[in-house]
Amino acid sequence: MAASGIAGAGLTLLNRFSSAASSSSSSSTRCRTRSVTMAVSTDQKPKTNEKLTLRKSEEAFAAAKELMPGGVNSPVRAFKSVGGQPIIIDSAKGSRMWDIDGNEYIDYVGSWGPAIIGHADDQVLAALAETMKKGTSFGAPCLLENKLAEMVIAAVPSIEMVRFVNSGTEACMGALRLARAFTGKEKIIKFEGCYHGHADPFLVKAGSGVATLGLPDSPGVPKAATYGTLTAPYNDFAAVEKIFEDNKGEIAVVFLEPVVGNAGFITPKPDFLSSLRKITKENNSLLVFDEVMTGFRLSYGGAQEYFGITPDITTLGKIIGGGLPVGAYGGRRDIMETVAPAGPMYQAGTLSGNPLAMTAGIQTLKRIKEAGTYEYLDNITGELVQGIVEAGKKAGHAICGGHINGMFGFFFTQGPVYNFTDAKKSDTAKFAKFFWGMLAEGVYLAPSQFEAGFTSLAHTSDDIKKTIAAAERVFREI
Repeated sequence: MAASGIAGAGLTLLNRFSSAASSSSSSSTRCRTRSVTMAVSTDQKPKTNEKLTLRKSEEAFAAAKELMPGGVNSPVRAFKSVGGQPIIIDSAKGSRMWDIDGNEYIDYVGSWGPAIIGHADDQVLAALAETMKKGTSFGAPCLLENKLAEMVIAAVPSIEMVRFVNSGTEACMGALRLARAFTGKEKIIKFEGCYHGHADPFLVKAGSGVATLGLPDSPGVPKAATYGTLTAPYNDFAAVEKIFEDNKGEIAVVFLEPVVGNAGFITPKPDFLSSLRKITKENNSLLVFDEVMTGFRLSYGGAQEYFGITPDITTLGKIIGGGLPVGAYGGRRDIMETVAPAGPMYQAGTLSGNPLAMTAGIQTLKRIKEAGTYEYLDNITGELVQGIVEAGKKAGHAICGGHINGMFGFFFTQGPVYNFTDAKKSDTAKFAKFFWGMLAEGVYLAPSQFEAGFTSLAHTSDDIKKTIAAAERVFREI
């Protein structure tokens, strides 16, 4: 069913869902952290009608819950923060996705960022088919690793050497261990609501799915694993200064998302990143940019190129594998030579640098390096966010939003949003109603207020116009 075909179903689905959402907590929004509560009861689910059937998704999810914890393999997919149950995706191409019931959606999740050239790109698929003929994994070096490494090093200002891994979580784990090994210190500073994967030391006031589900710092994480994790509000440099003063000579690293994406979309205040760069140098500490989301998306050289601030170490995610499982961490040569087998810090992975991920990454980076890529992303994403925010305000809603090239977000609060305290003012129950209304209109947004959105080169001006028109209809009903 095309987006236009779904449009008529939107009001019925939205109205049936509204009663469940409005009775729920409307607390925190943008930043995901332990004190955030769910917007709606997980026992409530929106009913469908003949124009937007999710029957097959319902049946498949019921079966999945008997097979996998919560029926999913990553928590945010379970739709807990918006109520109801997830739709089960069958296929994706370009800017569109189709579920197993045949409904079609304009997709603004993009596999959580890496689909920057669009889903199932023909050139990437053709290159993968040729590579696959030679084998899918060797557990040994392959020439493709060299080629992608050269491209990453040439693109990212901070990276002189790189180590490929298999996920953003693994990249952040490696970067943290490396920072501690290189400095000989153990304490780290991270920011409230920032998410760096599910490794034990990072699950303190974490963003992403931790806050989406309203969970405390995760059970199973021993206190000893997090004793060295110190936290500060994002964009609050004075708090960072105090931590350094109270822990003189003990801070190994300041670890952050240069633009927060796992707590919604929060940009740094002027001078925030440069102040962090200065204080880490003054205290012989390292600065790590987690660019799992921002890398190659805000610009070809990532957030560090965009803002002109060079960290010591950078982590990257699946965008450098075209959406296949891959990640990387890299930095100055003297730091990276601490990693085994060049140095004593151990980290390994059988599938790291596998030929399929390397091939998809090479093809993807080639495409986004072409002239006009980021200008195009900036234009369509700016039009999208401006259209949604204006439509919301016209309908009488408190809403704010922003974007940088192909990454965006909006909050149901007057704003501005600089940190988690600001984000808690957002109306998560209203977001849940908006999410389901847009889904019924054929627009797939992240199923959480606490996630950034993403556009791609496959999104067209027509996609943007249809999305804004859908938002106008939904805003009038909520």
